[in-house]
Amino acid sequence: MTFARLRIPLAVALLCALGVPTAQAAKSRPGHPRIVFVRCSSVPYPCVSHKVVTRTGRVLVGAGGMSRRAKVVFPVRSRAGARVGLRAVGGRFRTRTRILVRVPGDAISGAIRVVNPGRKYSNAVRIHVRNPPRSRPTGGSPPPGPSAFDGSGMWIWYLSKSEGGDPAAIAAQAQAHGVGTVFVKSADGTSVWSQFSADAVAALKATGLRVCGWQFVYGREPVKEAVAAAAAKDAGADCFVIDAETSYEGRYAQAQRYLAKLRELVGADFPVGLTSFPYVDYHPALPYSVFLGPSGATFNLPQVYWKTIGDTVDQSLAHTYQWNLPYETAIFPLGQAYDGPKAADVRRFRQLSTAYGARGLSWWVWQFASDSDWEALGAPLDPLARPDTLWPTLKAGSGGKVGSKGDIVVWAQQHLAGAGEPVTIDGQYGPGTASAVADFQTRNGLPASGQVDALTWPALLKSPLAPVDWVARANASASSARTAAAARTASAGPRRLPPGPNGPASAVLPAKRDEVPGGPRR
Repeated sequence: MTFARLRIPLAVALLCALGVPTAQAAKSRPGHPRIVFVRCSSVPYPCVSHKVVTRTGRVLVGAGGMSRRAKVVFPVRSRAGARVGLRAVGGRFRTRTRILVRVPGDAISGAIRVVNPGRKYSNAVRIHVRNPPRSRPTGGSPPPGPSAFDGSGMWIWYLSKSEGGDPAAIAAQAQAHGVGTVFVKSADGTSVWSQFSADAVAALKATGLRVCGWQFVYGREPVKEAVAAAAAKDAGADCFVIDAETSYEGRYAQAQRYLAKLRELVGADFPVGLTSFPYVDYHPALPYSVFLGPSGATFNLPQVYWKTIGDTVDQSLAHTYQWNLPYETAIFPLGQAYDGPKAADVRRFRQLSTAYGARGLSWWVWQFASDSDWEALGAPLDPLARPDTLWPTLKAGSGGKVGSKGDIVVWAQQHLAGAGEPVTIDGQYGPGTASAVADFQTRNGLPASGQVDALTWPALLKSPLAPVDWVARANASASSARTAAAARTASAGPRRLPPGPNGPASAVLPAKRDEVPGGPRR
């Protein structure tokens, strides 16, 4: 190459080195964008008008001249105590002129702008910001009004093995021991059980009993499972319980699909409960945050089988309440009436559950309950004072490492995001989450420990819950896996790839222990 051919490039390079802008460089820099429209997105909350948006919801901004690094600037509650602060939020580009962003949890009504790198701001467009609708009870309080979950209930696995399936005999035994609700198995996976027929339900209800269906779920075909679940309502059930255990660990997208279809079929107000492992911290990959989240179960029936677990009644209930309380869903403990628990323990379980504030409790299971169990669950009791309720502490590890992990961290991160904190919802409590917590604590007048502790939980749970579309994430992960598989096949021949993640990073964590391994099969 001759020097003549190098003259122009060398000149350009010299000008750039001296900091002198060239015409080509100036042309590549983004200018000031211009907003053309702002439109509320109906994901995940319904819109009342184009410019009325919901905190933690989505807003679509159409603007010309946006850089791929453009952000939308929202007015927010200032951390310094002034009336207005500003927060720049990145988003997802639908086209070069349309960007979809999440409204910060601390956003306030006012003017928004688009900003390109170099502080190139657009024109201002005013929006009105409202709180998200609250469609479910929060704070761990019972849902309003009476329900089939109130009082004492007994679970029935096989109707034919419970007083021979005779409705009159079942009612006589139940009512003699204070049982007002029977939970009868109505489905297993995608299969509807014939024992939960409209005739059988009507016969039981005619005796004065409340009748609820329940289903053991696997997550392999969540939509079909939801259809099988909804058959319980069609048969006349007063309520329904989802039994999600080991099969559902790591299946966030399936849980979301199942609940979306179930609520579509039974309605938003039909009483739905969840029964699962009582020790949340032992099962970091189980999607409690989905099953007990928006549009999920509004009754929580943890399986507190103290004898099988190997703890005392007091230890089991304390552990259960500590780790379930943050999920803000009313707790109706499911106790052990199989494998010969002591009558004194059965009575203690009833006393403590009531003292913790449970409006109802139930027992597993009719066909294995002994005469001693029945007598103990119907015996008169003296009231107890409410025990102290502890909160779990979540924190980062030392030296910038991840500390706490699991679904309870996902739940905390969703509330942090709803409060406007920039945090990744991955179920891993690392330095980023600790920093977001410290910032939240400072803004709320709490000690900035960076840990979610007993002082922080009540304040954090007042923040709206930032929704996560696990189905979309799973679809994107599957698409990436297919692309990678195609590339590997082209370069190195066929090769089996592991499935992509389904849920947060913590969804791949193994259970620490199956605390109820010896219980009856479902």
